[in-house]
Amino acid sequence: MMTDDVPHGSATVRAEPGRRAFLKTSLGAGFALAVLPVSAATVTTPADGLTVGEVTVPSLGVEIPAYRAMPASGGPFPIMLVVQEIFGVHEHIKDVCRRFAKLGYYAIAPDLFARQGDATKADIPTIRKEIVPKVPDAQVMDDLDATVAFAGLSGAADVKRLGITGFCWGGRIVWLYAAHTNMLKAGVAFYGILGGAASPPSELKPRNPVDIAADLKAPVLGLYAGQDDNIPMPIIEQMQKGLKDANGSSRIEVFPDAPHGFHADYRPTYREGPATEAWGKALAWFKANGVG
Repeated sequence: MMTDDVPHGSATVRAEPGRRAFLKTSLGAGFALAVLPVSAATVTTPADGLTVGEVTVPSLGVEIPAYRAMPASGGPFPIMLVVQEIFGVHEHIKDVCRRFAKLGYYAIAPDLFARQGDATKADIPTIRKEIVPKVPDAQVMDDLDATVAFAGLSGAADVKRLGITGFCWGGRIVWLYAAHTNMLKAGVAFYGILGGAASPPSELKPRNPVDIAADLKAPVLGLYAGQDDNIPMPIIEQMQKGLKDANGSSRIEVFPDAPHGFHADYRPTYREGPATEAWGKALAWFKANGVG
């Protein structure tokens, strides 16, 4: 699809023909509108001992808002890119950043929907039809590269110890980013779409994880749910076979009784047992692969 250049201040924003250019310039507070009310099991990680808050990342001629959390002293710290769900960079994603920061990471979550819309203030139909499908994979890769460069220039982060994790929509991005850059040390994908009927190829999203299993430049651990209607076992098995045929160290682990979103403690899909186990496996994976 061809795009028009639409002025946005002194920068240029890529926008689809007939669609007003949008750039979200700051992050909202609290949880996304589409997930309210949140569960009583919601985890809240305090910011004591941390430096936390919103920053802006220069990327492709615009400033992308991002949430950053890191220890208040010391460094440089290993970098953890935290990639959002379809709900944007809302309180849960910020909390995940603080969890990593408590463990000694420079954790940062850029708003990868900033040009397309504000998922934190939208309902589910709007998110699924008007925002997420219009986010090009190539743009996401560029924004993540820009976020790594921003972290490195801060002096507080060590780009030689770079990790990435993501959830749902962000889980798919983890696989793609591991095939995109040689800078990455390791990734952990939580129930990210792998391909098949849930993610047909398009001009904006030409390839899926099942298409690039042999192209991964860094080891990825996939943490998936056995009771996931959107990611059925046949597509997981297809990805597992692709990883095995590639003879790399990437692998997938399945939690057989868990549903999609089992790590999201603010949602009804949360399962404490699998979530705790998966988090522990993720941290061990990063440490074993030189990120922690």
